[in-house]
This record gives sequence, structure tokens and C-alpha cells, in this order.
Amino acid sequence: MNNDIRWKQRFENFKKATIQLTEFIEKEELNKFEVQGLIQCFEYTFELAWKTMKDYLEQEGFDVKSPRKTIQTAFQIQLITDGHAWIDALEKRNLMAHTYDEGKAMEAEELIRKKYYQIIKKLCCKLGELI
Repeated sequence: MNNDIRWKQRFENFKKATIQLTEFIEKEELNKFEVQGLIQCFEYTFELAWKTMKDYLEQEGFDVKSPRKTIQTAFQIQLITDGHAWIDALEKRNLMAHTYDEGKAMEAEELIRKKYYQIIKKLCCKLGELI
């Protein structure tokens, strides 16, 4: 019962973070400070995403410790459909730490806009249906 409450509470935070991320995505042109904000927003949204999946999976009886194992298990039970994009986002988190480098920041912005935002939105909708 406790796990059931925990994943739902974490989901509420994930949902709020996703709404903030959506606000960044819907803004066409971002200045360099807004790009940094977008990247940071993505980072904590991604963190909440995998931790919400982890809490949900544990409540369903799965033993998942790491982000990678969480993503793999979520893909196996079809909680997420694009496992490769999730693993890619997980691996590219290190890139995100270099927002002071304008080239890397632009690369990160493009990945978030074109690839990662969609998987975050899909998960948010899917978990919303499970509540």
C-alpha cells in the first residue's frame, strides 16, 4: 500500500515537471539562458520520470535498482514503447552537464525537442491512465 501511494505522489511531481518542460518546448526561440533552463528542466524531469517508473514497477512486484534496469523492465512490460530513446537519454545525461559549451547546449536542446520530449510526454500520459 505504501509503494502505491509513493509512486502516485512521485507521479504528481513528474506531471508538474512535464508541464514546465512543455512550456519550454512550446516556446519557439530560446535565448542561451532559456536553453540552459530547458536543459535543467529536462534533467530533473527525466530523473523524476525514471524514479516514478521505478516506484510503479516496485509496486507491481518488480525488483529494479538502477535507471537502466528500470527502463529495460518498463519496456518489457510495455509501460514505455521506445526503450532505445530512453537508454539514449540516460546515456546523454552527461552531455547535459556541459551547458556552458554553446555547441553542446544546442545539441542537447535539439535532442530534447526532437526525441526526448516525446518519450516524457508518452510516459506521463500512460502513467496518468494507470492512476
